[in-house]
Amino acid sequence: MVNRKRTALAGGVVGALVVVEGTSGVLQGYYTPLFTDIARNLGITDADINWFEAAQLLLSSIVVPVLARLGDMFGHRRILIASLIVTMIASFGIAFAPTFPWFVAAWALQGFYVVWLPLNVAIIFSRARNEPDGAALTRKGAGVIVVALQAGAIAGALAGGQLGGMLPLWLTLCVPAALVTIALIVVLLKVPDPGVRGGGTIDTRGTSLLTIALLAIMGGLSLVRVDGITVWVVGMVMIGVALLWAFVKVEERTEHPLVDIGMLRSPALWPVIATAALFGVSVLGAQGPLSTFARTDPDEVGYGLGLTSATASYVIGAYVMSLLVGAGVFSKVSAMLTPRLVLIGASALVALGYLALIPFHGDVVQVVACMVVAGLGSGALVAALPAAAAAAAPPEHTGVATGLTNTTKTIGGAFASAAFAIALASGATAALDGGETDAGSLSGYITVWAICGGTALVAMVFLFAVPKVAFTSSADALVAEAGVPGSGVPIPGALVDEAPPMGDGTPGDPVPEEGER
Repeated sequence: MVNRKRTALAGGVVGALVVVEGTSGVLQGYYTPLFTDIARNLGITDADINWFEAAQLLLSSIVVPVLARLGDMFGHRRILIASLIVTMIASFGIAFAPTFPWFVAAWALQGFYVVWLPLNVAIIFSRARNEPDGAALTRKGAGVIVVALQAGAIAGALAGGQLGGMLPLWLTLCVPAALVTIALIVVLLKVPDPGVRGGGTIDTRGTSLLTIALLAIMGGLSLVRVDGITVWVVGMVMIGVALLWAFVKVEERTEHPLVDIGMLRSPALWPVIATAALFGVSVLGAQGPLSTFARTDPDEVGYGLGLTSATASYVIGAYVMSLLVGAGVFSKVSAMLTPRLVLIGASALVALGYLALIPFHGDVVQVVACMVVAGLGSGALVAALPAAAAAAAPPEHTGVATGLTNTTKTIGGAFASAAFAIALASGATAALDGGETDAGSLSGYITVWAICGGTALVAMVFLFAVPKVAFTSSADALVAEAGVPGSGVPIPGALVDEAPPMGDGTPGDPVPEEGER
C-alpha cells in the first residue's frame, strides 16, 4: 500500500502538476525578453513596464489568500481549475489587447496563476501527509514541480525571444494562452481531488480590509511617480498601514479568519512568511529591470548590454537555469543539512548575487555571473518556502499557509515594482548625443540591485530565529526547541495523526488512492 501510494503520488499527481507548473514557468519567462517590444507597441516607456507588472502583483496579493482559503474549504483541485480558467482567458486577452489600459487589465487578471504553486503543494501534502516521512515527501514533490516551473521559465524565455523576432507580436503572445489551455485539460483529466476539507466560511470583513489597505498603499506609491511625494501620498500610505493593523485585529477575533494570525506567529512560520515578502522584492520585482537593462544600448546612453530580444533571452535563460538547479538540489541539500540552513544559505546567495551587480555590470559575462549566483539561491527559496510553510501548518490549513508565502512574496514584488519604476524614472537620463531616450537611469538600476541585495540580507537575519529542527517530522524535538506546548499555536513541523473532516464529514477518512474514485 505504501509503495502503491508513493507511485501514485510521484507518477500521477506530481506528474500532472508538473505540466501546470511548467506552464506557470512559461508565463513567468516568456514575456520577459518581449517587454521592450510590448512597450514600444503600446507606446509606453521602459519605466512604465513596472506599472503593469505592479498591477498584476497587486491583484495576485489580494486573490491568493482568498483562493487559498477557498481551496481549504472546498477542495484545492476545484480552485486550481477555476484559476486556470481565469488565467487562460486573461492570456488570450493579453494577445489581443488594443490599448495600454486593456493590456493592464488582462495582465493583472493573468496574475491568478500565482495561486497554482501553493495549491499544488497543498495537493501534494494532502496525499503525502499520512506517510511517516510526509514532510520529506512534500519537500521532494515541491522540488520536482518547482524544477518544472523553472524549466518552463527557461523554455519560455528562449521561445519568447526567438518567436518575437519571427512572428507578429499578437501571434507570439498567443503561445502562452494555448499552453494554459493544455494545462487546464491535464488537471481536469489527471488530478484527483485529495479530499481534505477545512470547513469554515469566507472572511468578508478581513478580505475587504486587506483589499482596501493594499489599494491605498499601492495608490500612494503610484502617485509618487506622477506628482512626487505629497501630502496625498503620505496620507494614502498611512491609511493603508492603519488598515493593515485593523486587519490583524479583526482576524484575531474572527472564528474563521482569512489569515490565522495565531498560526502566523508560530516560531517556525513567521520568519518564513517574512522571508517570502522580502524575497518577492528580487524574484518578482527585479525581472523587468533585468530585461530592460539587457536591452539598453550602451552606445546610446553609456550603460546596458545592448542586446536584442533574441540575445537577451539567453541572459534571462541562464538566470532561470540557475533557478532550476537551485530548486533541483534543495531537497537533497536539506536532507544532508537542515531545511533551516538551506533557507539561510539560499538567502545569502541572493544577497551576494545582487550586491555584486553594483560594481560588476559592464558586460554580459559579469551580469550573467552575478545573476547565476542570485538564481541558485532564488531557486532554492522558490521550492523551500511553500514546503516549509506546509510542514509548519496543521493539515487543514496547508492551503492558507502555502498561500501566505505566495501572498507575501507577491506583495513584496508589488511594492518593489512600484518603487523600481520610480527609481528607474528618476535621475538624469539622456542619450550620449544629447537627445531624449526612453531608457531607465543607471542610478535607478543600481538602486534596484542594492534593494534586492539588502532585503535578502534582512531575510537571513529573520531566518536565524527559526527553531533548529523546524520543518522536519520530529514533533517532539520541535516542542522542546520552541517551548510552546499548550499555547494553542500549531506546533510547526508536526504531522497531525488525526485527519480533519473530509467530504462526508467523517474524521480520519483516508485520502483516496488513485483508481479508487
